[in-house]
Amino acid sequence: MGSLGFWRLAQADPGWIAAVDPDGTEHTAGELLARANRLVHGLRALGVEKGDGICGLVPNGVDGLVLYLAALQAGWYYTPVNWHLTGPEIGYIVADSEAKAFFVHERYAVEGARGAEESGIDPRRRFAFGEVAGFRPCGELVDGQPDTLPDDRSNGATMHYTSGTTGRPKGVRRTLGGIDPDDSAELMSFLLGLFGIPPGRPAGREPQAHLVTSPNYHTAVTQFGGTSLQMGHTLVYMDKWEAEDCLRVIEKYGITNTHMVPTHFKRLLALPEETRKRYDVSSMKWAIHAAAPCPVPIKKQMLDWWGDCVWEYYAATEGGGTIASPQEWREHPGTVGKAWPISELLIVDDAGEPVPAGRDGTIYMKMAGTEFEYKGDREKTEKNRLKDFFTVGDIGRLTEDGFLFLSDRKSDMIISGGANIYPAEIENEIVLHPKVADVAVFGIPDEEWGEQIKAVVEPAAGTAPGPELAAEILASLEGRLARMKWPRSIDFIEVMPREPNGKLLKRKLRDPYWKDHQRAI
Repeated sequence: MGSLGFWRLAQADPGWIAAVDPDGTEHTAGELLARANRLVHGLRALGVEKGDGICGLVPNGVDGLVLYLAALQAGWYYTPVNWHLTGPEIGYIVADSEAKAFFVHERYAVEGARGAEESGIDPRRRFAFGEVAGFRPCGELVDGQPDTLPDDRSNGATMHYTSGTTGRPKGVRRTLGGIDPDDSAELMSFLLGLFGIPPGRPAGREPQAHLVTSPNYHTAVTQFGGTSLQMGHTLVYMDKWEAEDCLRVIEKYGITNTHMVPTHFKRLLALPEETRKRYDVSSMKWAIHAAAPCPVPIKKQMLDWWGDCVWEYYAATEGGGTIASPQEWREHPGTVGKAWPISELLIVDDAGEPVPAGRDGTIYMKMAGTEFEYKGDREKTEKNRLKDFFTVGDIGRLTEDGFLFLSDRKSDMIISGGANIYPAEIENEIVLHPKVADVAVFGIPDEEWGEQIKAVVEPAAGTAPGPELAAEILASLEGRLARMKWPRSIDFIEVMPREPNGKLLKRKLRDPYWKDHQRAI
């Protein structure tokens, strides 16, 4: 094909700074290439074959990037694991993905080790960046291995886990084409091409730098960062995102593109005017955001400050989506855009029939040339499909000229700070408490995070509701549920509203919290 693809670019120009760790350490393309190659040789010696998977519980930075680059040229699936999860939650993903190797950074040693035990993965296939009890140092896997390109290379893929409304997350697994990894990378570049983002290599092109602002276990973060690297951009990683630090990094590295969520915008705009003026952010040409609806006033303020570089899109891990340029958004405030050229949208009623423009319905999407299934769950894969369209359960409407507006979420999924949180999983843990008769969990408005998690509990007979019971319920979640999933507050109710068939009338509980808000999402 052409001249893109990390491995091609790294061989042609090994001295290019391909990645910068959060602590400022710079890594050349040649160094990353050698590390990824050694990892492939080491894992192949361990018996990892095409179509197998590996998992990484690693912070933002080059350790995870090397795992990604190794998998993508060896025909493996790479699953980056959410580092907020507890041991049992991590163990489930490692086991379900059938990982043939599990890499843990010492920062997450405790829960990573619990996860490894829970998964039952062979101790000889557990590797540590740093020191993790019961794990082999990564050096044992890669030391002495050649840094040359491995033979029989073919494209791999990431397999991210996306939660279902019934609790346990599912891996979104795509069919591998068995094609050259660089050719596959070139195909990936369509994503950035939708926004008009150019390659930064080969030499002679305008340099490009991509800022990684969010945890790398999110699908979009991996996709945008990975694709930027494959197009010759320098990846600059942030560890813990802070507003002023973000401005400092944009100025220091001349960041040209990034992927953000509306919570980032809100925090940037909360900085004092003099702090904002201190930094030159004029290098930014594409500040792309998604993952949660952006309040119209916040988006307007960002456009006024950063200029017409704020782009929006709507998509799902499963594939397909929309895009809104700054100009289109100004003309249609609140839209998430029009369908990608290789994607189609369909809005249907509860009977699966298309609805006219302007009317709300369930949003279905499809993307040309991509097939996926939820790993190990053919039933869920089929259930979410309508012919060759799929849905994640969102509700929205299309204008006559094809602009999509989101209205609500059928699935009750909570989006807090850009992270997807699924109520059923939280309800399943809280209801185990002996003093809880019934529970409902849903999102309520939060100015900073978009939504915060609210639990409504019906106490067991003879149990007094109040702050002490709330504290006791929360304490019982320790070690069983990631703290990011804990309810921010618990309210009590005498009797939970349910239909005679047992179906929870969650909307009855939820609506009072949203009544003064224009958008119930």
